[in-house]
Amino acid sequence: MGNRILIVGTYDTKDDELNYLASVIRAQGGQALTMDVSVLGDPKLPTDWSKHDVVAAAGSSIAEIIAAEDENFAMQAMARGSAALASRLHHDGRFDGVLVLGGSMGTDLALDLCAALPLGVPKYVVSTVSFSPMIPPDRLAADIQMILWAGGLYGLNSVCKASLSQAAGAVLGAARAVEPPSRDKPLIGMTSFGKTVLRYMVHLKPALEARGFEVAVFHATGMGGRAFESLAADGAFAAVMDFAPQEVANHLFGSSISAGSDRMTNAGRMAVPQMVSIGCYDLIDFVGWQPMPAAFSDTPAHAHNRLLTSVVQTSDQRRAVAREICRKLAAAAAPVSFFLPVQGGNEWDRAGGPLADPEGLAAFVDEMRRVCPANVRLIELDAHINDAAFTDAVLAQFDEWVASGVVRR
Repeated sequence: MGNRILIVGTYDTKDDELNYLASVIRAQGGQALTMDVSVLGDPKLPTDWSKHDVVAAAGSSIAEIIAAEDENFAMQAMARGSAALASRLHHDGRFDGVLVLGGSMGTDLALDLCAALPLGVPKYVVSTVSFSPMIPPDRLAADIQMILWAGGLYGLNSVCKASLSQAAGAVLGAARAVEPPSRDKPLIGMTSFGKTVLRYMVHLKPALEARGFEVAVFHATGMGGRAFESLAADGAFAAVMDFAPQEVANHLFGSSISAGSDRMTNAGRMAVPQMVSIGCYDLIDFVGWQPMPAAFSDTPAHAHNRLLTSVVQTSDQRRAVAREICRKLAAAAAPVSFFLPVQGGNEWDRAGGPLADPEGLAAFVDEMRRVCPANVRLIELDAHINDAAFTDAVLAQFDEWVASGVVRR
């Protein structure tokens, strides 16, 4: 029996294209299951899950959403229903991967549907707006794949078949090859950047593995944070070491390199114990090839590469970041320890370093002392985040949590 791919789209208007996708999947030895998210029309042939099944999963009916006479309202209802239905079907083991086809409306729906599925489920979107800046990063599932539906707005042709057939083969191949995350060992989620600027993971990862834990380190440049938060929301972590909170600052100050508004909230909401620190807290990342926002035009900056430029926060901005972090951590339903290395939070901000700002660091430290919520243990260290004293303190706290049962094996 071949892998089962759920094909989703508006079968009243895209019947030929969707059936073409199914034919490619079947020709490659897979099974094609179908879900119709149309509103007004009907497919030529019945689908495995009809538009009525979809809208019922949203707690509505086709008649009700048609009566609203609002296309956006209708498609949002279908998005909610398709996401809920797909989540339930996957939980029940009914399909192995999903392929969604659409224009801007269908893509809006596809983003909700893919976000409702766990990391490791192959998710492929064929869209007329793939990779468009109109798609906000915080709506992208951590492992979503997209391909442009080139030349396919109306009807089949050789140009769009090239995209459609690639998508069908890609999702089927992914479903065959994927090795979903294992839960054999308790998992520690850690955030960081590369070894040029942060180094604690080099020592912590083997030390935690020696204690019987698996460690996943997430690159905190927007999509890495999305993956981290999606797993935290699923309760996948035994504990988190969220030592690179820069995405909180990015979102606070309007950078498009964002992990979303729920960054640094899901572990606490799921009662997962958290260790938090200040890796690159003092920087805001912007897209390197775009003009720098006027508010930061005179700010010291580090051009990391052609894609990414980091600007240094002012003292007032650092105080705002401290308040935002504390606001998020105050809602945590499990123990939180905040490690505050008072000599700095990245290799560039050491005393004498190219981005060193002693006054800014002092402002952040002062604000953390002032606003740290009662549920957060503030651990000050007369050290830099890249010093051995930092990792020693983290491991001591971790061992204490394991011994007391806060971190469960």
